[in-house]
Amino acid sequence: MSLGLRPRLKARPSFLDLIKIQHIDTLSTAPIELNQEPLPQLPLSPPPTTTTTFTVPNLIQKEFANMAPQRDADGEEQYGSIYSVSGPVVVAENMIGVAMYELVRVGHDNLVGEVIRIEADRATIQVYEETAGVTVGDPVVRTGKPLSVELGPGLMETIYDGIQRPLKAIADNSNSIYIPRGISAPALNREKDWDFKPIMKVGDHITGGDIWGTVYENSLLDDHKILFPPRARGTITRIAEKGSYKVDQKILEVEFDGKKTEYSMMHTWPVRVPRPTTEKLAADKPFIVGQRVLDALYPSVQGGTVAIPGAFGCGKTVISQSVSKFSNSDIIVYVGCGERGNEMAEVLMDFPELSIDIDGRKEPIMKRTTLIANTSNMPVAAREASIYTGITVAEYFRDQGKDVAMMADSTSRWAEALREISGRLGEMPADQGFPAYLGAKLASFYERAGKVQALGGPDREGSVSIVGAVSPQEGFLRSCHK
Repeated sequence: MSLGLRPRLKARPSFLDLIKIQHIDTLSTAPIELNQEPLPQLPLSPPPTTTTTFTVPNLIQKEFANMAPQRDADGEEQYGSIYSVSGPVVVAENMIGVAMYELVRVGHDNLVGEVIRIEADRATIQVYEETAGVTVGDPVVRTGKPLSVELGPGLMETIYDGIQRPLKAIADNSNSIYIPRGISAPALNREKDWDFKPIMKVGDHITGGDIWGTVYENSLLDDHKILFPPRARGTITRIAEKGSYKVDQKILEVEFDGKKTEYSMMHTWPVRVPRPTTEKLAADKPFIVGQRVLDALYPSVQGGTVAIPGAFGCGKTVISQSVSKFSNSDIIVYVGCGERGNEMAEVLMDFPELSIDIDGRKEPIMKRTTLIANTSNMPVAAREASIYTGITVAEYFRDQGKDVAMMADSTSRWAEALREISGRLGEMPADQGFPAYLGAKLASFYERAGKVQALGGPDREGSVSIVGAVSPQEGFLRSCHK
């Protein structure tokens, strides 16, 4: 019986019908209609008694021998494939053994991504570059390490993007005003020689955080201290003499438990892990921002957290730049998180021209500044990475005994990026559509500020002051005024 315009569907044959029509061994050869007469069965020939051998050509054997294994010694998958793509969020399958926040390379362009969710053998990845052209089935390569930054001489007077790629080196390599997808460049200059002066000697015991040498970086930072990685220790068996060395040269050898390890002037540190300290101290020095109205009415301390609230276009960026120019901090880390490109261009034009008085001489502000530019036209997911990259660099100089001021302009753009990623993940939204864990994310960031007793010897104190610009919604400002 036909219902309306619904077409009459042909009944599908059952498994028993198929067995009656044709032999089970030939079911996969061709589709059989129900009204078709069964074909006559042919007698099966006996199996051959001789064994046929197949010789693989030597060239193919060599290719298979050179192929990387799909699993490592522990049985973990080293390669996966893309299951789905939704903007900056990519789901990959066959990712058994992957860790949370592990760094991966996505697609044939080797886009940088970070694992943010694991379900069975599938991993959800937020990609820090544009995902246009990435398709289902493309490879995903694990790196086995978290998103980390390089810490060492050469950080000052450098402009990075959100994942610590030097923009000048990228421009020189690509000859383009845009950042090509998948491009990578070392964060620290591998070609420049640094004047190294050792402090420790052979036979000394060394632990995490110890200062084992100094480097002259520029006239403002003439004592860049070389720190031993926080999670290492041992006895020095070899240390280089005073001289010029590149940042990646192995100039220190340490022995621990019968195993010798070599170290260079730089080391890496995961951005989401706070650098360890001996003790957190009470702040006791004022944080002078250089604006009399702010210093008089809203004083702060070295190691404090400061918010600059205001609607869009009210001048928050001007205050942040003023703090960067005139504050009494030793080091400035300026993070442009989701701000307009012309504002970062203004920073790049103004900072080299401005100077401060140091011991009666004028020095450019850029000599004490690191810029991390992640403008609004860059991928959304990289805004979160830029915040963590900036605070990790600030903690590195804090461990040298410096007073560091970090500008985050603006934290609201970071929160908006979290909201977009959360929406693509299908998470339950909270107030104003932000994810429920927004408060925990902000707390984990702001608690990395403060004055501390640095790890290792000699004893030293340093601080990180966070100045965050906040752009609340217009309705929220009205409710506050009421």
